[in-house]
Amino acid sequence: MSYFTIAGVQMQALHHGDNTEAMRHRVDVLMSRFPQVQMVLFSELMALGASPHHAHPLPSHVEQFFCQLAEQYRIWLIPGSMFERTEHGIYNTLSVIDPSGQVVARYRKMFPFRPYEAGVESGSEFVLFDVPNVGRFGVSICYDMWFPETTRTLAAMGAEVILHPTMTDTIDRDIELSIARTNAAVNQCYFFDINGAGAIGNGRSIVVGPSGDVIHQAGSGEEIMPIEVDFSRVRRERETGLRGLGQPLKSFRDRQVDFSVYRFEQGPTPFLAGLGPLAKPQRTDIEEY
Repeated sequence: MSYFTIAGVQMQALHHGDNTEAMRHRVDVLMSRFPQVQMVLFSELMALGASPHHAHPLPSHVEQFFCQLAEQYRIWLIPGSMFERTEHGIYNTLSVIDPSGQVVARYRKMFPFRPYEAGVESGSEFVLFDVPNVGRFGVSICYDMWFPETTRTLAAMGAEVILHPTMTDTIDRDIELSIARTNAAVNQCYFFDINGAGAIGNGRSIVVGPSGDVIHQAGSGEEIMPIEVDFSRVRRERETGLRGLGQPLKSFRDRQVDFSVYRFEQGPTPFLAGLGPLAKPQRTDIEEY
């Protein structure tokens, strides 16, 4: 099968509180209107809101709620992410649920939005999963995409579609739209960057094709985005080049350079070490006269 339909859900919800029933309602409406949908993707921290105080161990009754929903409609379901409490700390964790209602993978956000996402630990394992007879998917969360190494690693491991829930309510959303397009183009993959709306995001979700082309960009309100992706397009462009031109994945594979900046055995470079602590900016008071 070359074609596969993925729906991103951009919805308004409580910033702090249980949004699971609202999510169920969106899926009910979505599957009634667009029964061809095979996978549904929500935005970051949608289920229980953006406070680590709602963290709980996984598996949980909330995760099971989504497992039942996936099984009911026989869909792949990525219900955004939730804060996961473990003996080692709190993680921002995404669950991948298959059409039989089984959790096939969990991904912990590698780059919490520090210093603002305080008290959240960093994950360290990349997560990919295969949809049988369709293709390979990779997952990342929000701030992860600001670090090109994350998407490049997923692509190097074979990901053809990147599923990327985010919760951006800040003035840098326009920059993220450019980053999403760049990640798709330089890795020759589809990129689904799904944001929340209202109190839990300023919208403008974006779906990008493997040439960096914008397939759809949402507005700031609620929106359901069923998009049919073509895996043969990814494979063809990786073979012949972006628009028949550059072949960045092959060029990366065949490179002669070793990027020593990534080797921190002796610590970061003097320049990076001199940037100061990772902390919130503080107000500079005006001197009184």
